[in-house]
Amino acid sequence: MRRLVAIKVLHTAIWFFFAACIVAIPFAGAQRQFRWAAILSGLVLVECAILALNRGRCPLTDLAGRYTEARADNFDIYLPLWLARHNKTIFGTLFVAGELFVLGRWLIHWR
Repeated sequence: MRRLVAIKVLHTAIWFFFAACIVAIPFAGAQRQFRWAAILSGLVLVECAILALNRGRCPLTDLAGRYTEARADNFDIYLPLWLARHNKTIFGTLFVAGELFVLGRWLIHWR
């Protein structure tokens, strides 16, 4: 049980870090901090690559699965069920929208 709690805490902290990166990207673009926007985008894209290499699942989900039979969408993370269920859709949409916003700001900046 302790290991599952530790995995869930770590998974939640990592999720929070990447959610914060996604939310910060358009703010960096709005401030014309394009280098920061690129760094944040790169971090998120590394996470996307990790998920893609693991068939769309976080490796911590597989690890948590070793310590419980539960399989609710939030069995491996401290998020509300609705957010865990729709996490990729919500934050994927925010990421793409943020990237498009930064691209627009960058194009305007270099005119």
